[in-house]
Amino acid sequence: MEDKENIKVKRNLSALVEFSRVINSSLDLGFILNNILLTCMGKFLASKCYIALKIEGNVELKAIKGFKADTAFPKIKIDNGPIDCNDLAKFNEENNIVLCDKIVSSNDCIGIFAISGKLNKHNYSEDDQEFLRTILNISATAIQNSIVLDELKVMNKLLDSRLHKISSLFELSKEFGMLSESKRVAKMLIYSVIGQFLISKFAVVTFDPLTGIRILESKYNDDDLKKALSKYDISGIHDPIFKAAIEEKYPKLALFGLELIVPMQIQGKTKGLMLLGGRMSDLEYTESDVEYIYSAGSIAIISLENRRLFKEEIEKQKMEEELEIARDIQKNLLPHQIPEFRNIEVAATNISSKQVGGDFYDIIPLSDHSFCAAIADVSGKGVPAALLMANLQAFLKIICKHGMQLVEATALINDLITENTMDGKFITYFWGIFDDNNRTFQYVNAGHNPPLLIRDGKITYLKKGGIILGVMKTFTPYLSETIQLEKDDVIVLFTDGITEAKNINDDEFSDEKLETLALNLSGFSPDRILEYIKESVQEFSVGTHQSDDITLMVLKLK
Repeated sequence: MEDKENIKVKRNLSALVEFSRVINSSLDLGFILNNILLTCMGKFLASKCYIALKIEGNVELKAIKGFKADTAFPKIKIDNGPIDCNDLAKFNEENNIVLCDKIVSSNDCIGIFAISGKLNKHNYSEDDQEFLRTILNISATAIQNSIVLDELKVMNKLLDSRLHKISSLFELSKEFGMLSESKRVAKMLIYSVIGQFLISKFAVVTFDPLTGIRILESKYNDDDLKKALSKYDISGIHDPIFKAAIEEKYPKLALFGLELIVPMQIQGKTKGLMLLGGRMSDLEYTESDVEYIYSAGSIAIISLENRRLFKEEIEKQKMEEELEIARDIQKNLLPHQIPEFRNIEVAATNISSKQVGGDFYDIIPLSDHSFCAAIADVSGKGVPAALLMANLQAFLKIICKHGMQLVEATALINDLITENTMDGKFITYFWGIFDDNNRTFQYVNAGHNPPLLIRDGKITYLKKGGIILGVMKTFTPYLSETIQLEKDDVIVLFTDGITEAKNINDDEFSDEKLETLALNLSGFSPDRILEYIKESVQEFSVGTHQSDDITLMVLKLK
């Protein structure tokens, strides 16, 4: 009896050793599972058996013997929990499965083995069950290794696909960098996407608050597409949108047969869209597909934006160069040197708030003993104001050469400026003639800030004149006033860039502050008075941007 039992044990051990050798000789999951089923069916003379494995939270039937082809295996979702034979109790009962055991690897249940009753109607003995558990224990590691290998193969395939797409994107970025036209960038983008996914209908759209919607490339009717896009806030699309969401949120776009909308973004801001129809293969877009399309679109829109910014920078540099030339020309229009006179000292300065400005002053000798002094402020700033200022100076120089009376000359200048201005431009203007021999000053004020005449600690405002220049032709004659000047008289001519200069608290320098300062400084030379006033304004407005042109002229009788 003992010999018979020993022979049985030896036979089982020999079978297990051979089974272990065979099962571990391959990493093919199908080969391993079929060997388990065939070994057990041969050992126990069973007609049916199967193996179900836990795959990504589901119980999946992976190997089966003896069942009908149309046998339906139950759908069981187990998430992260273990597989339980009780979950399959009904299925096992319906199919005469009498023995069910777990396949365990590293204390984790990775599957279920189930087998029907023996053909000889004998029950499974404890030795049979022990043999089966040994078979499953030997198989568990091989099954686990095979599953891991399959997962690695899938991951490697995915990695290969991603590497291919990354390589494609890298090549695209180089190609985009060599293209100079937005249309060609759009074509390259579309061709790369069509090549990858075989898409027959598509469009590439960019949009800007200033230029609106622009269709760079399209297989749709551009006018119809623009009309449909204008119905929605497409700048608010920040994530890819699939067919169902397009039909729900953008029904007018859905009419074009779109199955995917992918935003083209820069720093989280949507600057364009890729509108894609269905694939010729009838396959749906996967997350990996969308990721590639999104990346390609982002590279393309960055390329387009870089070109736009580069073009803007070139235009800006060109404009700055032109403004620099205009500034030099404007500086040359201002007096290079202030003439010297026997009885009157003069100092003047001009500081533009931009590269070119609209303030103006001039000192024009009329004879050996007289000269014209003028100051003006053109409305607005920049090039338009500077051009109008240049016109005024040209008119002034021509009129001074003809020796016209101030009142008549002012009216003529007003009429000329009115004919040559538009868009509501105007000029505040003050000018006068100093007679050095007679020590007199005749002036006309055309709506300018009244200059300050300081005498004996008191201020007189030089207001006599008429309307500002450029508003309308002269209907009412301008008025003039002649002042007899005295020793130590100071006249301060200025533009509102001084009195309206603001500090960090948005307070203005004010007329009162200028008048107080001028009174306190009247004992100094014109140069000192001018410098003190300029420094006071700059100190007052420190930390703020100069918002207006500053022009100042100081005259003093010796």
